[in-house]
Amino acid sequence: MNPALQILLLWLVMQAAVTDLAIRRIPNVLVLSGLALAAALHWYAGAGSALLSTWLAGCATGFFLFIPLYALRGMAAGDVKLMAMVGAFAGPLLALQIALLTCLIGGVLGLLIVMHSGRWRILGRNLAAILAPLIQALSGVPQQHVPLPRVASAGGIPYGVAIALGTLCALGRMNH
Repeated sequence: MNPALQILLLWLVMQAAVTDLAIRRIPNVLVLSGLALAAALHWYAGAGSALLSTWLAGCATGFFLFIPLYALRGMAAGDVKLMAMVGAFAGPLLALQIALLTCLIGGVLGLLIVMHSGRWRILGRNLAAILAPLIQALSGVPQQHVPLPRVASAGGIPYGVAIALGTLCALGRMNH
């Protein structure tokens, strides 16, 4: 990945992380600007083929890796869009690596938040609500579709921070 693209990507994800920490939102204007910049830079660097092989494939990879977490209410839409933007810069293979590192870092952040807030019981109850139907289905018990009840959160994770750290780690590994 081009060093200029790396610097621009890192600047964008760090801005998203700071904003996510400050106001618990990732602005659409940041994500859309990043998507446009990535498209323009890939087109300039590699003509039209880079738009499909890197920008579009990476954007789709980042988006589709995180959309299930959004569907399960484990992540906000801004986080999914941010990961799509990261993929647009990085391409599909690096987007996959960044997503895996982000999930690991996000898991550690989540545990730290739960430990700090003391919300272990809420976390256990929420996990049971999510996993019980899955375990029953795997055991052969017929299931009816029942929406998950709205329950108290064990603590929100500013996932923009995890995405920024995952991106930083992946790019650091790539440069060594």
